[in-house]
Amino acid sequence: MAVLKFRAYYEEDDSVYRDVVIKHSQTFFDLHTVILKAYEFDNKHQGTFYRSNDNWQRGREITLEKYDKEYKAEPLLMMNTTIGSEIRDTNQKFVYVYDFTKNWTFHLELINISKEESIKIVYPATSRVEGIGPQQYGTRSLLGKKFVDIEEKYDLPQNNEGFSEEGERTESSDDIADSADNVTEEAADDATEESAAEDIIESGDDE
Repeated sequence: MAVLKFRAYYEEDDSVYRDVVIKHSQTFFDLHTVILKAYEFDNKHQGTFYRSNDNWQRGREITLEKYDKEYKAEPLLMMNTTIGSEIRDTNQKFVYVYDFTKNWTFHLELINISKEESIKIVYPATSRVEGIGPQQYGTRSLLGKKFVDIEEKYDLPQNNEGFSEEGERTESSDDIADSADNVTEEAADDATEESAAEDIIESGDDE
């Protein structure tokens, strides 16, 4: 049984991609599911594949369900369409669109065909991950969750420029330490002056 390897590029950045392996007898619904899993997306939205060519032009649709829109040709359904039935050449391409509101778009290219399955793999599966993928709901930090954990652990202040929200300069630990030193020096000077005054008074009493 043939195993097909597809590279699923994120349309906006082709340095971000996921390689997925799938049996030729499995369906486009299986391919749809493994791509979402590879990019850590949920499966709550609509989706469709388009048969494509080297210029990424969109041809016949292979869709999750028949949607209320005009089709140039009757769409195929993911659940009923095997991957192998839509392979026309050795570098077959598809365009995959998920969530028609946000239009997450991925370019799929067939990059390898193997005649042997691996007993260690449960197909379909993700075989390679490259680049930081888009986050479905929000913006993903390059530092990810680790920085958040550090920030919470050490209670890092949000404002570390030495200014309060009103724009007034706040005292840093160095400022406080300097102030403490000044107080200590002033107290020492006062003590010296007070001792000298007492000596003068005592001298006057002796006379």
